[in-house]
Amino acid sequence: MSKYLICGAGGFIGGHLAKKLLHDGHEVICSDIKPLKFWFQIFEENKNFSLDLKEYENCLKVSKGVDYVYNMACNMGGMGFIENNKAECMLSVLINTNLLRACLENNVKKYFFSSSACVYNSSKQLETFIPGLKESDSYPADPEDGYGWEKLFSERMCRHFTEDFKFPTSIVRYHNVYGPLGTFDGGREKAPAALCRKLAIAKINKIKSIEVWGDGQQTRSFMYIEDCIKGTEMIFNSNQVAEVFNLGSSEQVSINQMINQIEEISGYKVDRKYMLNKPKGVRGRNSDNEKIIKVYNWEPSTLLKEGLEKTYKWIYDQIIKKDNTNKFARF
Repeated sequence: MSKYLICGAGGFIGGHLAKKLLHDGHEVICSDIKPLKFWFQIFEENKNFSLDLKEYENCLKVSKGVDYVYNMACNMGGMGFIENNKAECMLSVLINTNLLRACLENNVKKYFFSSSACVYNSSKQLETFIPGLKESDSYPADPEDGYGWEKLFSERMCRHFTEDFKFPTSIVRYHNVYGPLGTFDGGREKAPAALCRKLAIAKINKIKSIEVWGDGQQTRSFMYIEDCIKGTEMIFNSNQVAEVFNLGSSEQVSINQMINQIEEISGYKVDRKYMLNKPKGVRGRNSDNEKIIKVYNWEPSTLLKEGLEKTYKWIYDQIIKKDNTNKFARF
């Protein structure tokens, strides 16, 4: 049994990771800036703190006596959020900075940083259905403004803490993680959850159309949460230090293709109102998994259709339980 700290444990990935580590018999400390009542998953067996980890003293407090740290904490959301909150996203650099300092002070054994595919050079993402982005494609640097720059800078800080202080760090670039028990409304949700919500509400209320941000031709790859947790632990528990790995599905689809799949799952078809004035991000993005396959002989394997079936069902059930679909009727 080891003692783990999960920063951002009230979030989507952090909540699933807390559940897995607890199930495996570890002692788990959970921290998030959100009040406990807003955490996606919370477990009484864990020690749970509502703290702002941009503050160094809070980082010292939660990392004391800890063996391993997972830093999942940042201010983030879907494209609509990160394009309109660049300064807020960049302030997350204080979390990584002060956590690294505190972990070094408290003799933590190893540190994990959750980075993002938003670090990749935008000039390599101008077309739909592009080749997968290799880890080396983040340089020369031209990442997503705000959020992407914060992630890329924090990656380098982890690397230099390893080089200068011999402090082991692990870095993973997530590609669009989705699944049950996550955000599906409110402005921070990502495309799979947003579209599942829209189709569910349309079906429940017999609405004939939904709004789609962009022209629907933009492409991405989407990784199911179970693959995310498995890959995260696998990479962190290995002897790879200060290495960067893509962690994402290589199944690249357009937004229109994903809507087609959700329509099949829901048994309900809709017209699409394309909102060309809405944030839509880069034209195409996909994960190149050559490195993770070479090192670990593994890659995320859950097909998008399979993951969407579970995600749609969970979101549909949440909307029905609310008994007030107007709350979620943002189109």
